[in-house]
Amino acid sequence: MVVTLFLTSSPTGPLDGSRPVVGLDKMNGFVEKLKEHWVQNARVLMISATPDSFRQNDEMKEFFQNAFAIEDFSISSFDLLDRRTEEISREKLHHYDVIILGGGHVPTQNAYFHELGLRGKLKDYNGIVIGISAGTMNCGDMVYAVPEEAGEAVDPAYQRFIIGLGLTDVMLLPHYQMVKNYKKDGLRLYSDIVLVDSLWNGGQTFISLCDGSYLYQKGDERIVYGEAWITSNGDHRLLCDTDSFKVI
Repeated sequence: MVVTLFLTSSPTGPLDGSRPVVGLDKMNGFVEKLKEHWVQNARVLMISATPDSFRQNDEMKEFFQNAFAIEDFSISSFDLLDRRTEEISREKLHHYDVIILGGGHVPTQNAYFHELGLRGKLKDYNGIVIGISAGTMNCGDMVYAVPEEAGEAVDPAYQRFIIGLGLTDVMLLPHYQMVKNYKKDGLRLYSDIVLVDSLWNGGQTFISLCDGSYLYQKGDERIVYGEAWITSNGDHRLLCDTDSFKVI
């Protein structure tokens, strides 16, 4: 068996509030598709992107636990991993049926994942991994850590390409409908940053997901569900539209 990936932009609805959602977002068949792979009495682990923000992490756990309960997912345990837990073994990690990778600041989460040794410990994991925003991005073999905080876009020391968990070779960017017109440090996020970075080192390919869209991957099967855009070697175009899917 191999890992089953559900790499989302936001599984609980648009962050900009443009489309109210209660529980998990059913758009593009996400809940239905996830239930196809869900086991009874699933043991769930949520790994934080902000390992030292304990109150925020507890609130995040409660929020997502309630969201899954609303959709009647069968869950026997729902645990949280942050810096209050110093270590997690490969054996304990593989004990869980579902691992959820929370959202946050990509480099901060990436550093924490390396601290935990997750890339090696997740090798041959055969459960479900659900990525949320930064958690989705950090699933890549190579991660494009697009600048998101003040100063990062103009900092020559900021690393935009970093090593991820190696669960997919797709570089994903979330919240496209919300951030496509953003500016960072006076630069247009897509025109001046993402499009230019797609030319790096002979050409790179990024797939940008709107909230409500996701990448499903199991073995050699990779499918994008919902509106997504592809930026590749200086070109930016629509890859897939809402209520559609694209095998990649």
